[in-house]
Amino acid sequence: MSVVGFDFGNESCIVAVARQRGIDVVLNDESKRETPAIVCFGEKQRFIGTAGAASSMMNPKNSISQIKRLIGRQFSDPELQRDIKSLPFNVTEGPDGYPLIHARYLGEMRMFTPTQVLGMVFSNLKSIAEQNLKAAVVDCCIGIPVYFTELQRRAVLDAATIAGLHPLRLIHETTATALAYGIYKTDLPENDQLNVAFVDIGHASMQVCIAGFKKGQLKILAHSFDRSLGGRDFDEVLFNHFSAKFKEEYKIDVSQNARACLRLRAACEKLKKVLSANPEAPLNIECLMDEKDVRGFIKREEFEEISAPILQRVKAPLEKALADAGLAVGDVHMVEVVGSASRIPSILKILTEFFGKEPRRTMNASECVGRGCALQCAILSPTFKVREFQVNESFPFPISLSWKGSVPDAQNGGAEQEQLVFPKGNPIPSVKAVTFHKTSTFSVDVQYSDVSDLQAPAKISTYTIGPFPTLRSEKPKLKVKVRLNLHGIVSVESATLLEEEEVEVPVSKEPAKEDAKMETDEKLNDTSAPGANETDVNMQDAKGTAEAAGVENGVPQSGDKPVQMETDTKVEAPKKKVKKTNVPLAELVYGAMLSGDLQKAVEKEFEMALQDRVMEETKDKKNAVEAYVYDMRNKLCDKYHDFVTASDKEELMAKLQETEDWLYEDGEDETKGVYIAKLEELKKQGDPIEERYKEYSERGTIIDQLAYCINSYREAAMSNDTKFDHIELAEKQKVLNECVEAEAWLREKKQQQDQLPKYATPVLLSADVRKKAEALDRFCRPIMMKPKPAKPATPEAPATPPHPGSETQPQGANSPKASPNRNGDSSENVPAGSGEAPPASAEPMETDKPETTSAA
Repeated sequence: MSVVGFDFGNESCIVAVARQRGIDVVLNDESKRETPAIVCFGEKQRFIGTAGAASSMMNPKNSISQIKRLIGRQFSDPELQRDIKSLPFNVTEGPDGYPLIHARYLGEMRMFTPTQVLGMVFSNLKSIAEQNLKAAVVDCCIGIPVYFTELQRRAVLDAATIAGLHPLRLIHETTATALAYGIYKTDLPENDQLNVAFVDIGHASMQVCIAGFKKGQLKILAHSFDRSLGGRDFDEVLFNHFSAKFKEEYKIDVSQNARACLRLRAACEKLKKVLSANPEAPLNIECLMDEKDVRGFIKREEFEEISAPILQRVKAPLEKALADAGLAVGDVHMVEVVGSASRIPSILKILTEFFGKEPRRTMNASECVGRGCALQCAILSPTFKVREFQVNESFPFPISLSWKGSVPDAQNGGAEQEQLVFPKGNPIPSVKAVTFHKTSTFSVDVQYSDVSDLQAPAKISTYTIGPFPTLRSEKPKLKVKVRLNLHGIVSVESATLLEEEEVEVPVSKEPAKEDAKMETDEKLNDTSAPGANETDVNMQDAKGTAEAAGVENGVPQSGDKPVQMETDTKVEAPKKKVKKTNVPLAELVYGAMLSGDLQKAVEKEFEMALQDRVMEETKDKKNAVEAYVYDMRNKLCDKYHDFVTASDKEELMAKLQETEDWLYEDGEDETKGVYIAKLEELKKQGDPIEERYKEYSERGTIIDQLAYCINSYREAAMSNDTKFDHIELAEKQKVLNECVEAEAWLREKKQQQDQLPKYATPVLLSADVRKKAEALDRFCRPIMMKPKPAKPATPEAPATPPHPGSETQPQGANSPKASPNRNGDSSENVPAGSGEAPPASAEPMETDKPETTSAA
């Protein structure tokens, strides 16, 4: 099971994975830890991540970036309208009132939803994780901003589904940061709470979280945010400053040229980073527009002056977070700053003045969210055993249910009624039950109670509950279960109708056979049914339990009243029982992607990924042809020079030149199969030359190996060593004959090969020599390695052990005149086939026992 955390930012993304030794941030194709969140659409394929960033300057109108600002938002959103003005690509309003992105792909204009584009980014992040883990990645944890609405959270889940991912949890970015901070802390207090403020100023937004830490747990006390206060806003200030300056000084309007805008924004971002460490910085761009080189210069004081309206907004989220947490500034023990824009000196100065303490940088400002997501995934995964650490998350928005009353149900007669279900700061996850007194189909709206912090419609979704079954009770109750899940998504989970019924409970003196049968049926319906010794009342309770279990499956149990089987059964007073019946409900989420559309998006992503893969393979084959042309041409003039005739060389060189010209003209844009055929055509002429050179290089070593094999077996067969005494002379002669035959074959072939020029086809092949050596070894080895026949051992008799250190023992064991008993014992100590006597220290006790016995 994969344990992966994704932090998808407005500008770049981080992929973190859990390993046995901890959390690692994995590298992308360019060995970088951050991957740009860009999708660039080309004429034949997409370029995502680092490849998309490399193509964005040359193809700005088809390079889609800042997806995070587009998902789950209506086109009429004022913030979205402001963002669109600075984007180089075209965004229009779709038929459902949500944005559509236009890009030229495969030679025609295509429209994509922001969710689809985010799915492409997730697909790229998934492939990075899979390449690193060498395994499939499905389960993951994704970090999202705390201000994401219900629709934005659903859009992230849909994008993950398009990419083939299954998020175990959508975790708030500040919560992930707090988790990555606290889980490694070993000095957290057990009783007193340690309050830490986390200030995350990223590329496009600012988030503040105040968390309380105790040993083994983390509790989120408050969230606050500013959706439009980030590093890009400071870039935009510099961009506007220099574009106005260049318009006046160089008479060029940068805003009219998409590529010039991108280049100036990139230069302003670098300038901002330089100003973070230096009091002043220059700006130089060559050929920005109309072939004009531009120059600029700015001091840090001037930068802070033109950024004053943005800096003034930093304090508001800090004050709100403290107010929501109910803490004073002095109650915050530490301040941690993270995020790419947190390095700006003026922001750090504001934080220091507000909290009265220096902000700390104990965490990696860019990677802490990704690491926290991977940790959360590891906690939820059964694959890893993680230190006990409880995360108590809170929901940043109040959620309520609203419905229309009716005359019988409400005193105010049909007016809109509202009930707060999840107040602000409610724990995540959470389940609440709301009871209605309804008898007919009605609708319930899930909505935000307060939209002052949100630029989104109040209404989230509508649930139609009904139709109701036939009612048997006069005052039925409808229990509606509302769930706030781990992702921060609110939904009505179920609606259950509760009806009270009066039932008669039979009590008999002697249970009849039919009663026993009924009890057996109870046990079949419900595993919690009581035993035969229970009374009929308990049996009836068990029946109620069985009915409840049936309701869970959506099928009410039949036979509510027990059948009286005996005439002498006494009837007690009627008892009340609650019958539960599931009521169907239909969900409508405003702005969410329908399941059919989601499935189409998954299929479309698969088709585009297949197209990308085909194009990458085609590029690889084209590069292989080009590499072969250059490589073979160089070798023909160098190490292959002696292995090819002049005419063959001239012909092959002409073919290589022809192929090179074709690659850069007619073959510039061909299919994968054409490149494969072209490479095979070249190899038909080039492979024999390569084979001759390879044979010449390897032949000497292979011949030496065969000669060594022949000499080894010949020497062994002619040896007088005692370890070969047990091998018959006829067998040894066979070995010698085989060695003579192999040597004669090698000598003959070698003489033939030495007479041939290097460019001729060799008659002595390395493969043939290798086969000859293997055949010789296969024939001779069983004969020469034949084990010595083992002689039967004599049973041992008890004897007095000899004095240790006796020097006659090894001599007796090795002596040819030794008794059969001694030889039998010593043969057990000699490895089979070794033919060698044991050392002097080998088993002296066993060697002397038979000797002592015979002496006796």
